[in-house]
Amino acid sequence: MENKDIKSLSDQELVDKVKEQKDGLNKMKINHKISPVENPMTIRSNRKLVARLLTEATKRKKASK
Repeated sequence: MENKDIKSLSDQELVDKVKEQKDGLNKMKINHKISPVENPMTIRSNRKLVARLLTEATKRKKASK
């Protein structure tokens, strides 16, 4: 997901996407501890996606004040 896609999401979609991605990231981390993931870079990319989503949410919150 690119930054332009993230910016086009509504506030509720953004919150839902953050929750969904965090849940997926946690599951991926647990599965990786049990048996190694085929491509461990997916963990890193998901973590960065969560950070981008949270950054956009914070920007919107500050802009609304």
